[in-house]
Amino acid sequence: MIDRKTKLRWRRNVRRGRRQVEDLGSQAEENLERHFFRRFGKLLDVRRFVIGWMLLVVLLLAGVSLQTRSLGGYYKTMRPVKGGTYSEGILGSFTNASPLYAAGAVNTSVSKLLFASLFKIDQNGALVSDLAVKYVADANGVKYTVTLRDKLTWHDGIPLTADDVVFTYRTIQNADAKSPLFSSWQGIKVEATNIYTVVFTLPNSLSAFPYSMTNGIVPKHILENVPVTQLRSVPFNTNQPVGSGPFMWNRVEVTGKTPETREEKVGLIPFDGYHEGKPNIDNFVVRSFRNIQNMEESFYSGALDAMVGLDAAPKKLKDNKNIVEYSVPLEGLVSVFLKTTSDIFVDVKVRQAVVQSIDQASLLNGLGFPAVLANSPILRSQTGYDKTIVQLAYDKAVANALLDSAGWTKGANGMRFKDKKPLTFTLVSQNTEGYSLVTKDLQKQWKSVGIDVVVQLQPGDDFQGSVSRHDYDALLYGIAIGPDPDVFAYWHSTQANLSSATRLNLSEYKSAVADKSLEAGRTRTDPSVRTVKYRPFLEAWRSDAPAIVLYQPRFYYLARSKVFSFNPRLFNEPSDRFSNVSQWMIRQQKIVN
Repeated sequence: MIDRKTKLRWRRNVRRGRRQVEDLGSQAEENLERHFFRRFGKLLDVRRFVIGWMLLVVLLLAGVSLQTRSLGGYYKTMRPVKGGTYSEGILGSFTNASPLYAAGAVNTSVSKLLFASLFKIDQNGALVSDLAVKYVADANGVKYTVTLRDKLTWHDGIPLTADDVVFTYRTIQNADAKSPLFSSWQGIKVEATNIYTVVFTLPNSLSAFPYSMTNGIVPKHILENVPVTQLRSVPFNTNQPVGSGPFMWNRVEVTGKTPETREEKVGLIPFDGYHEGKPNIDNFVVRSFRNIQNMEESFYSGALDAMVGLDAAPKKLKDNKNIVEYSVPLEGLVSVFLKTTSDIFVDVKVRQAVVQSIDQASLLNGLGFPAVLANSPILRSQTGYDKTIVQLAYDKAVANALLDSAGWTKGANGMRFKDKKPLTFTLVSQNTEGYSLVTKDLQKQWKSVGIDVVVQLQPGDDFQGSVSRHDYDALLYGIAIGPDPDVFAYWHSTQANLSSATRLNLSEYKSAVADKSLEAGRTRTDPSVRTVKYRPFLEAWRSDAPAIVLYQPRFYYLARSKVFSFNPRLFNEPSDRFSNVSQWMIRQQKIVN
């Protein structure tokens, strides 16, 4: 029980608390009245001052924000970054990705992206390592020992070893495989001494041999059980290829209901285990086109990032400053090959006159693009080139005199005749814008000395047929020479015979002096000795005039925007553009410096 005294004490405490609360409330009201309500009127009197300060603060904040953004240009720059899809359009068709058989612009491009090789040609035209780290030649230049990189793998994860290299080259050497590379590898012994070492033993010294080791290597574990006679037609070539290159196979799509509209779209994805590092581009698409118009339309619509196969930018893009044009000299020659067995060119005087009636400088001015002038069957940059032994110089008076002495006289119309037969021949070339311009100029210049030339511009497949059959009197054509000056395949008499595997002696030129010189030049490794050995060939070639060399061809590449890390200076062939494709980048992003 609580006594009465305690209750009274509690009541006194409660009353005291209430009085304190009332006192505090009264003080609060008095303070609000004194410090806020009475001064609020004064605040209205200085409202302009307050508003001014508020606006100043807002302006300062806005200024700082704008300055931060503007300064971004100093501490942030646009830089290439990884990612994106790159689509390249190429004239031609896709039929075979295997490096054992790939031919044509589309096939070789796909093959180069999928399959790595022992060595490759870089953007400067130099031979550099790929699957192999080095080669060592013996003192006689007959035995080449090649060492592979460590821990190489195929796209399916299986290790790549020297056995795969041996399998590749022995398959090429098998006549039943019917590889286009067959003739280049005959008589060469290939063996593996361990999983990282391959030894090539040549029947004779060949200075250009290292450049032969640039074809793709194929997997033994996938193809070894395929009958050799069936290798050309297995699914591996078209929809199940497994390589060791920067990109792996994804899929192929075929569209178009007619031959003219048919297209193949080959989709590739990066290979994580690529020995030079995973490619920066997420997807690489190669699209084939049968005609230029369809390819250009796809480029205009934004479906393509680049085009291959044009001679120059389409008129519609001439003034487009966003596109990027790459013009890269190739290690080759565009020449007019005069078939020395043709009735009109059996006479060396006629050949000499045909050569000396052409003004190269005038012809190159009409090309529409800068070209590297050529005047010898060996390139200016190569061992063996001699500036004192070049083709017969332009001299119209000498050309006319040669034709006169050969019995070809001018008629009333200015054209030449002999025994009532006109001096005429057929010039065959491919139907491209560049070759069309060149043939017109050639035709005009030859007409000025009384020669009537019939020009035949043929579509790609027909033209290649004419080349392989030597179905022409004269042929305007570009040949690949490569980094080494060995031009045996184009000028040695054995390469003109019907029994020759390639028959690349397009002039059907035969000279005992030239043959001996070519044989000696290709078996020497000392540059100074090679130069001496090639001199008789150059002298015979100039005197016999089997061709007119005009200029080095170029690889023209048109891109929608800059391709970062793609800075080519010289190629052996167009597919060499992919030598560093794993480093390409196509996207940009602002990044802090």
